[in-house]
Amino acid sequence: MALGILPDDSKIDPSVTCEACEAVCCRLTVVIDASDRVPEHLIARGPNGVDTMAHGSDGWCLALDHANKRCGIYATRPSVCRKFAMGGGYCRFKRAKFANSGLSLRVL
Repeated sequence: MALGILPDDSKIDPSVTCEACEAVCCRLTVVIDASDRVPEHLIARGPNGVDTMAHGSDGWCLALDHANKRCGIYATRPSVCRKFAMGGGYCRFKRAKFANSGLSLRVL
């Protein structure tokens, strides 16, 4: 992707599904909004005052259910996660980048 050009989230690829993914979105930085109801143990408090979803040493969000590759707090997930466009441009970009990284989601 060229610098300064953002993926087009208005074009959703319906063939992209969570069932065929390694929870790549669960590696993204997710900023917690004041209205979000995330359990305290899943929040990383930044020195700049910004709260984000905490990640483990493996790079994945601590709320991730590794065995099922699903969010463990799906019903109360942050608003940013609710707005994420599965199959959108950013999703497809991050999935392609992850596929080329050599990383994988290991079941614990």
